[in-house]
Amino acid sequence: MDAHTLKYPDPKPPTVTFRLVVVEGGDAGKVFQIDPELPSRVLIGTSPTCVIRLADPHVSRRHLALDTAEHELVLQDLRSSNGTRVNGVRVSEGFLSGGELVRIGNTVLRVEVLELAASQATSQRRFFGRMLGMSLEMQKVFALAERIAGSSVPTAIEGETGTGKELLAEVIHEQGRRAAGPFVVFDGSITGERLADVALFGCGANVIPGVSEARAGLFEQADGGTLLIDEPAELSPDVQRKLVRAVEHGAIQRVGTDTTVSVDVRIITTSRADLDKAVDEGRLREDLFYRLVVGRIELPPLRRRREDIPFLAEHFWSELSVPSSRAAHPVVAAPSTIPPALLARFEMHEWPGNVRELQNAIARHLATGELEQGQRASDEAAPFVPAAPDVITEILELDLPLPKARQRVLQEFERGYVARVLAQHGGNVSRAATASGLAHRYFQSLKAKYAK
Repeated sequence: MDAHTLKYPDPKPPTVTFRLVVVEGGDAGKVFQIDPELPSRVLIGTSPTCVIRLADPHVSRRHLALDTAEHELVLQDLRSSNGTRVNGVRVSEGFLSGGELVRIGNTVLRVEVLELAASQATSQRRFFGRMLGMSLEMQKVFALAERIAGSSVPTAIEGETGTGKELLAEVIHEQGRRAAGPFVVFDGSITGERLADVALFGCGANVIPGVSEARAGLFEQADGGTLLIDEPAELSPDVQRKLVRAVEHGAIQRVGTDTTVSVDVRIITTSRADLDKAVDEGRLREDLFYRLVVGRIELPPLRRRREDIPFLAEHFWSELSVPSSRAAHPVVAAPSTIPPALLARFEMHEWPGNVRELQNAIARHLATGELEQGQRASDEAAPFVPAAPDVITEILELDLPLPKARQRVLQEFERGYVARVLAQHGGNVSRAATASGLAHRYFQSLKAKYAK
């Protein structure tokens, strides 16, 4: 089934427009309207990257966030130093409907309802490239990502593990003016300052023991395209300093040389952490922060967009099902649609691993035929038919504990899936990753994991 044609009711857009009026503090008199087209959350704080920026020194860089609901604002304190109080009561999360006084630091904001809005201009699409979602939160992300893709500004994508940060970075590249150029990934958690330095900027001949030739770094490899830097706050201070110069001047210098090389590279960064907090803690240079976070997207966790769970589950079930007519070695003949009992379980789960955890859960259930504990797919729909009895039988004969046996079956499923999709695309990893809906690096890791 094509994910683009799945039929779901349109999510309801916000019907109330809010504004915040500063009634106390150094910013008294300022008025901020909550734009429903902004991405999932409106950040309030002293950081220049916050949508609502205050001058109050007692307000944290990212103090609180506001999210639009149908008739309310959802407030969340972002572990601020001085806390958030609503009508005098300290809160970590809460709902605002209008008329409340919100105190942060020495600033007091009054929440006002402007009007009922007949409609909103938020995107009604269900996908942006390979990113999927039908929730209001993801529609806002798609609208912002589309605008960012049309530019070349450095962009930071933040979110929990498994929310799809790298995939969104790939899609922004693919949808932008640099789509014909390379997309290169650097993992900022690489250990060793020298290794990161050489990887990013390259090196001259004989700089590295045993390497007699000069090497181009990732900046040069990404020339004309996009360089994704994962976890920039993990880089050493010296490498961060060199990054500032590279972004500011569009030029790099290979390690061990005096030669300057001009590069035309768009930089996208991804991070699980709060980059503002990393600046406060001294782990990320402030001047680098300002250069990297020109555009900013926060990917919401799956638990904050629960209406996406059935939509994504149906999509992954369709994509990961391997009927015998489509593959030479399927593991399990699965029902054509996800069984209702399994979908109900998925909708109740909190998904701490987010979309990646949901996708892996679908793969595991397809591999094992398991729905509930002790229940198989045969109890709900089609009979359980192991189409590769030799593999499953071999695993069963090992008499492993259930979790280990299930993991072995899942590994065989992944191995077969990776081999199949690679074969379908002539061994081209980029096209195979696109077809599988996975980020290029994650698919590459699976390919390397099962390479023999």
